Amino acid sequence: MLDFRVNTFLEVCRHMNYTKAAETLHITQPAVSQHIHFLEEHYRVKLFSFQGKKMFLTEAGKVLLKAVTTMKHDQIYLMEKLQAIETHHPTLTFGATLTVGAFVMPDYLVHYRKKHPETNIKMIVSNTHDLLDKITSGDIDFAIIEGYFDKDEYDYLTYSIEKYIAVCKAGYQFAIGREPLCIADLLEEPLILREPGSGTREVLEKALDERNLSLDEFHHTTEVGSISALKSLILNGLGITFLYHAAVANELKEGSLREIPLSDCQICHNFSFIWRRDSIFSRQYQEIFHDLCECR
Repeated sequence: MLDFRVNTFLEVCRHMNYTKAAETLHITQPAVSQHIHFLEEHYRVKLFSFQGKKMFLTEAGKVLLKAVTTMKHDQIYLMEKLQAIETHHPTLTFGATLTVGAFVMPDYLVHYRKKHPETNIKMIVSNTHDLLDKITSGDIDFAIIEGYFDKDEYDYLTYSIEKYIAVCKAGYQFAIGREPLCIADLLEEPLILREPGSGTREVLEKALDERNLSLDEFHHTTEVGSISALKSLILNGLGITFLYHAAVANELKEGSLREIPLSDCQICHNFSFIWRRDSIFSRQYQEIFHDLCECR
């Protein structure tokens, strides 16, 4: 069980402000200061530094934050494991990004549920950034994501390697009057894309940056937080998009959508199974990973 002063430290790190941390914890600001002072005395380091009124974590503070964030997550997971012993119903609580949750996991979950009928399953579907926050807060135990993440903060295994492609409606007429050959040939097209924080969007942004391009260079853009809505716009010929092949496999097969072959857009990207780095439950997460892989 974490010392209550560690929880104070986590709140101060979240807000980078003693007053806001005190308000969240429903304690006084002097109490927050005392808790931080205790930790600094205990570890014999300074945890925060100040430049004017702006607050920063010291290097020691960063190390402590990383460690206790994992410890808090492990504490929550331990509580779940202990409760499962009492109820005889283990719980699998995890996150999946939209593409993974909608187009990769359903078939796997069917097989997993048949293999583990006693397990309660809770899958939270959201974008990469939100799922990383939920792992940190302990709302989920692990996640399968398509976006980028800090490998110093999370341990990971590669769940699958997926093809990332440009897509348009079958029969779509391009603004340049011919078949595009590279990403730059698509800049005059309306681009329909996911919202900021989405792993699907991050892959595109990185690909553009590597080619000295940006989203701002497209004729105009439409941001959509739903893959179904995004595909509907594409199916109506209202622009082009970039998605994982898994998200449009059925439409490509039936011919309503088609891939735009581009010489500089031959991208494959990992779907990663991630959990807090240095967790004492790393072995259990790896066992869950291999169990899910066997259900493919």
